[in-house]
Amino acid sequence: MEVYLQTSETTPPVERVHFITMTINSFKGRRDVEVHLFRPDFDESEMESLDWNKLLGDPIHPEVPADPELSKRVLMEAFTAEERDQVIEYIKDRYADRVSVVNSGPMDLPVPLGLPPLSELPEGKTIGFIRFDQIPNYSLPFSLRGMYDLAQHEPLVSGEDS
Repeated sequence: MEVYLQTSETTPPVERVHFITMTINSFKGRRDVEVHLFRPDFDESEMESLDWNKLLGDPIHPEVPADPELSKRVLMEAFTAEERDQVIEYIKDRYADRVSVVNSGPMDLPVPLGLPPLSELPEGKTIGFIRFDQIPNYSLPFSLRGMYDLAQHEPLVSGEDS
């Protein structure tokens, strides 16, 4: 399993700024499925303590109204450096034989208004969530989820094989 940690050239204005993705070798009949990890729960007092005037940017689409509360959750779903390290160790311990790559780096700030948090994406035929904190022997001190979209990945077996 390869682990890539990208760093910022400048110090981010908040600690909760790190994203994490992992690539699962084989998942639900697809190969190399990218999973975007996030924290579905957050501390309201932490959210209230942040200077959102500096952390939220312009709308993605100027004509479409955007809910700033949803855009705030994009940042609140990210990880601190300590949490990132805990998640990566957890993946190494539990899933090293099934995960080929883990990527992490700082999010681009400010968060654009209108960007939806991962937890708000609708589950459906191809989009789903891994609820790590509901798996037996889960050991992290916070909830962890992973969002995937199977439509973005090649099937393990193509329909052209005879």
